[in-house]
Amino acid sequence: MLVVTTPTGQIGRQVVDGLLAAGEPVRVIVRDPSRLSPGVRERVEVVRGSHRDLDVCTEAFAGADAVFWVIAPDQRADSVVGYYEDSTRAACRAITALGVKRVVSVSTMGRGIETGAGQLSASVAKDRMIERTGVHHRALRAAGFMENLLWQVAAIRDQGAFFWPQPADRVLALVATRDIAAKATELLLDASWDGQGGVPLVSPDDLTPDGMAQVLSEVLERPVRYQRLPLDAYKQAMIGHGASEAWAQGLVDMAVAQNNGAYDEDHRAATPGPTGFRQWCGEVLKPAVLA
Repeated sequence: MLVVTTPTGQIGRQVVDGLLAAGEPVRVIVRDPSRLSPGVRERVEVVRGSHRDLDVCTEAFAGADAVFWVIAPDQRADSVVGYYEDSTRAACRAITALGVKRVVSVSTMGRGIETGAGQLSASVAKDRMIERTGVHHRALRAAGFMENLLWQVAAIRDQGAFFWPQPADRVLALVATRDIAAKATELLLDASWDGQGGVPLVSPDDLTPDGMAQVLSEVLERPVRYQRLPLDAYKQAMIGHGASEAWAQGLVDMAVAQNNGAYDEDHRAATPGPTGFRQWCGEVLKPAVLA
């Protein structure tokens, strides 16, 4: 039995599809089963509730060979690291009590991010909690998600621009969620690996934000520019979109770590995934902009 958390999320749903395509038995933890597609709902075992709940994790992990673990972000959280740790505590207790063999988790790439790097540090703290259980573990150390640009579809369409706090001329490592899901599916289906470690995940690109703007302009066949946001303006924009003070500050701290080169070493060392930024823009972003 393979257990998937966040099965309606942008990564989790792709993992569920991949496991079902391989003919594997799948159990999912989901708050609202109606959000599962009918085709998925009739083929998976559903445990309803929150994966922060020990009873839910205990029910879901019983007899599980492997678990796919994702922390869904909560921009209302009053502590970033506290939220990640609280969200993982019940799972760790259930992993230990039930003897789960393997866990594949979505994490982050980066060096020197153990503290002071916002959501990056929180993700590392979550990995350490899982590893202290002694379970075999692979942390998918992903670069920034290409899908984060989907939050700026309106700005790209209406203003011909997208906005981040990164320097325009500094390479920013990215990855498509489809490649994260594919690696997760591969590891969940493989019962031969053991130990604990990380798998850096990046695209084959080496693009700056200005370079991304050029690709966007070519794919959308309209001018698109990149505009860097000052950190204080970025923080206020996140608060304006509903983020707590702590969550917004975490995003700022994460951006500072990225700007200071946190991704660079992993980016150079990682084996690139198959999905390039231009392909992703054509297949995912362009339809969203034109919708």
